[in-house]
Amino acid sequence: MTVVAEGKTTNEAIENGLKQLKVPRDFVEIKVLQNDDKRSFFSILAPRVVKVELTVKENVKKPETIKTQKTEISISPENQQKAKENVEKFLEEWVKTLPEGTQYHVSTNETGVEIQIHNSNLGHLIGYRGETLYALQTILSAIAAKGVEQKMRVLLDIEGYKEKREKTLQELAQKVAKTVVKTRKSITLEPMQAYERKIIHSQLQGHPKVETMSIGEEPHRKVVISLKK
Repeated sequence: MTVVAEGKTTNEAIENGLKQLKVPRDFVEIKVLQNDDKRSFFSILAPRVVKVELTVKENVKKPETIKTQKTEISISPENQQKAKENVEKFLEEWVKTLPEGTQYHVSTNETGVEIQIHNSNLGHLIGYRGETLYALQTILSAIAAKGVEQKMRVLLDIEGYKEKREKTLQELAQKVAKTVVKTRKSITLEPMQAYERKIIHSQLQGHPKVETMSIGEEPHRKVVISLKK
């Protein structure tokens, strides 16, 4: 796919083209078609215009915007109970290796299993930006699924980390949105877990002036916040 964009500077023209294609700069080949750096005396008062041609590189998939339609999951009571027993059996032994006073609570619903672990000395199980927590969540997902015929979602939280992180990301989304509106330039956030990207998307879903999309491949997928057309 190729587009031609204009701007007062080369960077502005490129930025306008990227907005049309909805891809990051690394995904395109850029060709300057018109640059008024060397203008004649008679055209010096005319508005400066730079034209560039942007072509999406081959074998590069255009990033998709977030899907708002959800696939409903309905886990049978029998499978809920089986998954809960699997998780509780593991936690009963594992918690013995954790700091004294660690407590856990396992609950189920139609989408799967939710696990809460509490102890103020479990920071090492959360890790930087929750990396360790999400790794543990993946392990617990495999444990919960043993002998269960349906696919289910397993959510783990430690000492309320996710709730605190959610609030931080919501505030970040609003702050970045204001910057995008003010500067009229797109901003790409650092790589995030799918759960965290969803928070950003949801927070700005109804924003009148900006839109969001995810780009890149896991585990380096990022959220881009840009002005609506």
